[in-house]
Amino acid sequence: MNSARNHPDPVAVGTLLRHVLELLDGDVAKVYEEQGLAEYRPRFSPVVRALLAEGPLPVRDLAAAVGVTHSAASQTAAQMARAGLVTHTPDPLDARRRLVDLTPKARALLPRIEAEWEATVAAMAELDAELSMPLGELLREVAEAVGRRPFRERVAAAYRPPRGGPMP
Repeated sequence: MNSARNHPDPVAVGTLLRHVLELLDGDVAKVYEEQGLAEYRPRFSPVVRALLAEGPLPVRDLAAAVGVTHSAASQTAAQMARAGLVTHTPDPLDARRRLVDLTPKARALLPRIEAEWEATVAAMAELDAELSMPLGELLREVAEAVGRRPFRERVAAAYRPPRGGPMP
């Protein structure tokens, strides 16, 4: 068996990050499916947790609470709405905005969602114990470093165009 097929090139960091995310999220999704929650996705849990903590939120505020882009939060909320887990209702303070809120169906699933979340946290702690540093800590460091100096700037500084060719 060719191990390169199962393990992306470590220099191709984006590919490696996607691979690790697929491994982690894929297994969490399997747990949800085994628990009878086939329509529930791992990416829904941060949204559920934010809505439980903050109450109904406009997508912009939901994105900030979860730490994703507006587009990602909007897409996740739309997926959750299709699964019957959230509603989009007019904001009583600003009719131009819509608020995302949990449905009774989502609230009924909370004990199972929270039990899975606790199990995921425990599994992550077990995985972290096998690593040279906790994965979440490393990823926070990466995000902070890229925030200080965007990766595009780093690539541009290291780029050496072929003779006679401009930077793409």
